[in-house]
Amino acid sequence: MDKYTSCELLARLVAFDTTSWKSNLDLIRFVQRYLAGYGVPSRLLFNEAQNKANLFATLGPADQGGIILSGHTDVVPVTGQDWTTPPFELTKRGGRLYGRGSSDMKGFIACCLAAVPDFLRRGLKEPVHLAFSYDEEVGCTGVSSLLDMIRDMSPRPRACIVGEPTDMKVVNAHKGIRYMKTRIQGREAHSSTDRGLNSIYYAAELISYLNRLREEMKTRPAPSEGFDPPYTTVQVGTIRGGEAANITPAHCEFEWEYRPVPGSDPDEILTRFQEFVEDEILPKMRAEGGTPEAVQTEQIANVLPLLPETGSPAESLVLALAEQNSVSAVSYGTEAGAFQKTAAVPTVVCGPGSILQAHRPDEYIDQAQLDACDAFLKRLQDVVCEKSSD
Repeated sequence: MDKYTSCELLARLVAFDTTSWKSNLDLIRFVQRYLAGYGVPSRLLFNEAQNKANLFATLGPADQGGIILSGHTDVVPVTGQDWTTPPFELTKRGGRLYGRGSSDMKGFIACCLAAVPDFLRRGLKEPVHLAFSYDEEVGCTGVSSLLDMIRDMSPRPRACIVGEPTDMKVVNAHKGIRYMKTRIQGREAHSSTDRGLNSIYYAAELISYLNRLREEMKTRPAPSEGFDPPYTTVQVGTIRGGEAANITPAHCEFEWEYRPVPGSDPDEILTRFQEFVEDEILPKMRAEGGTPEAVQTEQIANVLPLLPETGSPAESLVLALAEQNSVSAVSYGTEAGAFQKTAAVPTVVCGPGSILQAHRPDEYIDQAQLDACDAFLKRLQDVVCEKSSD
């Protein structure tokens, strides 16, 4: 089988439109065929609708722990963004490679796949596991079946490397994410009668309360170092409600999130919000004829924080592979916290590309970042393979 470069494989991966609300199966089947061409079997773990799948494959001896290389296959939408290049066609311009997912995070997956023939040629004394997930971009909701499988492995892998874009810096901590949707049910009426129950007014009170919590969090001493910003953030991202200016709005909903700093109470914001609903909002709504269920909050996603594990097998290994002496913390979320807590595998984040390019129009990755990741994986071969490099 012909050997492909990481750039060539990235072009193939970017061409698959794996926006989170679509299927990722075409990409997964491509990866499965690619690995099969080198005699590597892979296992697919499907979602309930059978239109998405995680992929898990092992290079080398399956009776040892080994190293996990983890990446997500889904990307964020391009709808409404002003692209100057085709988003699902890799475009080379100078030293940059443009395309949706080039940085977040198909670049890392491409490098992993490009390294497969070299891992196999040099013979592995310790396995390398490829773990590629779906639905990371909608709250890390697709990876759970992979985590369950890895948790039950014996022996369990000794380290996991999540290849999110970090400019190939070693990240050993990130914030969590709690993502909520709150729905307010009022009562519709002609606005002139003033006999309705205005759901938007109560949504505004709730949002104002979240803003007060946001300001309060800024004043808290940081329980963990290295984060920018160094506090738990709170944000309201969307709001919808009402039909017309002369109709009292019966329904309003808004989506909000908070990102707790590791070491803080991850439930505090939600608990205090619910207490405010019970103590302040619902009594006033009931006085206007509202129901006890007039405010409902649904948790959409709970992305676990990555906690620093100084000196862990993962941190020590990846610092050596990245040829660095220090670690960083980031404010965005990844699947790393779930690998660490749910699968009980020491985990760090390190991958090519910049988070500053992720989710933006004209997303790109520098060719130099792919080259750096290729070199990183070659050094990993020196650790896990029998034969020395040529």
